[in-house]
Amino acid sequence: MMSKYNNRRQSLNGFTFDSQAEAHRYTELVLRERAGEIHGLRVHPSYVLQESFRDSSGKLWAPITYVLDFSYFEGEGLVCEDVKGFRTSDWRMKQKLFLKRYPMYTLRIVDV
Repeated sequence: MMSKYNNRRQSLNGFTFDSQAEAHRYTELVLRERAGEIHGLRVHPSYVLQESFRDSSGKLWAPITYVLDFSYFEGEGLVCEDVKGFRTSDWRMKQKLFLKRYPMYTLRIVDV
């Protein structure tokens, strides 16, 4: 069955990537890390955009998280990457919330 955006999942080095483009970017980043250009490469890091909370009726709401494709240190700064072939409204909202909450990090969008 094809996915919603016609991408194909791909497994590589024990990770499952949502698309071939994301897997390709992973191999590029691994080579950059081996060359010493970046360090601390993480795959699918998760960032909390809003903590969980209880509303006035006592219902517990789950936190809102943004799972990026990669993060790594370039020099002394943390770079967070998201490989995108299609930008959804949900993604745009998470991008804004991430930029507001984590202004100390660089958010890089890698367009396919």
